Amino acid sequence: MTDDLLQSPLHDRHVALGARFAEFGGWSMPLQYAGVVPEHTAVRTGVGIFDVSHLGKVVVRGAGAAAYVNRTLSNDLGRIGPGRAQYTLCLEPATGGIVDDIFSYVRSDEDVLLVPNASNNTEVHRRLAAEAPDGVEVVNEHRDHVILAVQGPRSDETLDAAGLPTGHDYLTFVEAAFEGQPVIVCRTGYTGERGYELIAPNAVAGPLWDAIMAAGAAYDIAPCGLGARDTLRTEMGYPLHGQDISPSVTPNEARLGWAVGWKKDGFWGRDAVVAEKAAGARRKLIGLRSTGRAIPRPHMAVSLAPDVRVGEVTSGTFSPTLKQGIALALVSTSVPDDGELSVDVRGRQEAFSVQKPPFVDPSVRES
Repeated sequence: MTDDLLQSPLHDRHVALGARFAEFGGWSMPLQYAGVVPEHTAVRTGVGIFDVSHLGKVVVRGAGAAAYVNRTLSNDLGRIGPGRAQYTLCLEPATGGIVDDIFSYVRSDEDVLLVPNASNNTEVHRRLAAEAPDGVEVVNEHRDHVILAVQGPRSDETLDAAGLPTGHDYLTFVEAAFEGQPVIVCRTGYTGERGYELIAPNAVAGPLWDAIMAAGAAYDIAPCGLGARDTLRTEMGYPLHGQDISPSVTPNEARLGWAVGWKKDGFWGRDAVVAEKAAGARRKLIGLRSTGRAIPRPHMAVSLAPDVRVGEVTSGTFSPTLKQGIALALVSTSVPDDGELSVDVRGRQEAFSVQKPPFVDPSVRES
């Protein structure tokens, strides 16, 4: 890694915990501590904490801020109100390709927090700022806040012991305080487990991390790196921008039509995705599960028969929960939604069954 990578305000704590680092979206972030499998297992069975401060932070504020976001991003912000969160997409106006997938948090009609992916934060900010109407301000706060994800079936007990609010519904958030600083406690996550994401000023990043680690000690809390975050999200079938979705992939192809407000008058890329939906997409994102011991990796060819290539793996990994290889793959829409396909794993044609994600039962919505 190079010296010009950005660092989390918690970097020194990760070093002290023996983290191995990797580059993510221009940031040096923990890849793993004890190892991907034990960290993955801690989240599925107890509680884990991730530093995901590399994620973007863009604030849209001013009179009509929420209405402006609704006119630009794909999902219908009008279906939610203050205190709620929504998954949405920033699309290419001409093609409908996915510039980024984003979580939006509505504080009020005049204050919306957007959390893009790290590598796309600057571009999302640029596009929103360029078209913002008078009275609406679009502010890049990428490096001003820490984001911690506390995930797993013991996440409530852990945050309760740290004095932070829990128990609110999925896709809602509560504004709290920690050491006199504002903390947004969001009932969201990228693991499929019940959990929370906390957004707080850098000034309290260290004390907040320490408090959660101390509170979670009774539940064997594990610091988790982005390696486990990747295996957890793949088990859920959650797409990763830059692999499963990109400006060359549309919501119809990615089967993210549920994140599009089809009845809205307009949003970036609306005409393109509406036309494609009517005509039928050429490709679709599917799930694959190994019938043997093969472990798929991105860009491996997927075939309906050894000589009939129909697409390629976009995300592939070993599932610590299933003890099998699993994958997401972008394939021709002619491929059936069940049956078997073959994946070229290092020159061998390995059998995989088509399976609609998630690959394991999620608990993210449990009350």
